[in-house]
Amino acid sequence: MPVLRERGEGWFTASYSAHYPQVARYVLRRLADPDAAAELAQEVFVIAWRRRAEVPDRQLPWLYGVARRVLANHWRARQATPVRVDEEQLSIAVDEHSVADRLTDIRRALATLSEADQELLRLIGWEELSLAEAAAVLGCSRATAAVRLHRARGRLARAIEAPTTPAARVPVSKHLERQQRRNNHV
Repeated sequence: MPVLRERGEGWFTASYSAHYPQVARYVLRRLADPDAAAELAQEVFVIAWRRRAEVPDRQLPWLYGVARRVLANHWRARQATPVRVDEEQLSIAVDEHSVADRLTDIRRALATLSEADQELLRLIGWEELSLAEAAAVLGCSRATAAVRLHRARGRLARAIEAPTTPAARVPVSKHLERQQRRNNHV
């Protein structure tokens, strides 16, 4: 077991120091509960320690893949959908046509996409992974991820361009209720 000897406490400490902030942000962006996010990020590193012989040299995509599965287990245990952060919590009051408003429009459009599209776009945009790294997190080939990314970007562009009317806007709680009903029927 030469790999395990090389991957002792020093290796783990260096890995944790280098990657914990990114893993914690990854979880927090999807969970919106700082305490639970910190706990789940810790769980990711417990798994990394136990499976240290399997951790590749480029650790971050592998850690994101573990975090994705930890989050899925968390949501299944709670029998709920991922909580979306309310846009009013994220933005500061600024003029009508500001960058914050554009970001709000993008986040609203993103919320209309499937979870698979959202996750791929987040991995590329938020987590700044390469296409190959995102494919590794999602457990698919680079070619498959490229096609999915192309399609997801198209759907996002159409959702951003779609006019929003007061009747078309759905309160966050209603949106989550609909998602939960759909998930319960699957």
